[in-house]
Amino acid sequence: MNMKQIIGIAFLALTINGFAQDKSNESKPGIDPKKLDLSKRTSDHLMIQVGLAGWGSKPSSITTKTLNRTFNAYFMFDFPFKTNPKLSVGIGPGVGTDNIYFDKMSVDLNPPTGVRFQRDTIVKYKKNKLATGYFEVPVELRYSTRPDNMNRGWKFALGVKVGTMIDAKTKAKIDLDATGTGGYWAKEKDRRHFNSTRFAVIGRAGWGNISMFGSYTLTDFFKEGQGPVVRPFSVGLVLSGL
Repeated sequence: MNMKQIIGIAFLALTINGFAQDKSNESKPGIDPKKLDLSKRTSDHLMIQVGLAGWGSKPSSITTKTLNRTFNAYFMFDFPFKTNPKLSVGIGPGVGTDNIYFDKMSVDLNPPTGVRFQRDTIVKYKKNKLATGYFEVPVELRYSTRPDNMNRGWKFALGVKVGTMIDAKTKAKIDLDATGTGGYWAKEKDRRHFNSTRFAVIGRAGWGNISMFGSYTLTDFFKEGQGPVVRPFSVGLVLSGL
């Protein structure tokens, strides 16, 4: 099952769940917020994020493609405030991945002095990317205009996420190399030059099960002196619910 199929199934499940929850509340207009029944509400337990990734403060000598990808998935626990059910705290584990694609660049993860980026106009790349993966835990302060049914109404969230790197690798599809050979994949896996900890600020806003998200990393991507100073960021869509 590929990523598009997973996202499609998740979207269908969230849509059906949101419709069922909305029908159950149609006969309850004008509910007093203090008397809301939150026992059966959906709480954005599942969050799937897809979008675009980038490197802030990237040196001009490193050229990347425009459409770099990010994919994140989290299972969150939601804790409403007793004094105001429109506010809650969400926290839970998940994974975050980024894929940065390079334009006429070679990337070497193995040099002992650090990751090396070089301009490369000889090798013909069909694809050339750096993929990283993190185990991470987001913490959100959430606000919902429909705390009894978070599949409806406006929702906003601000917070942070802390993660530890679990994977870093390059993957290139080479059409033609300097020796005249082509049609093969070149792969490299090494995370020793990367900062193993990621700390980022996050935010999202939307209606019902669909919202926009943004993330900006405050920690350096590479260890000091072992790569350029870049700050990864991402923006995109969120499917949430359950």
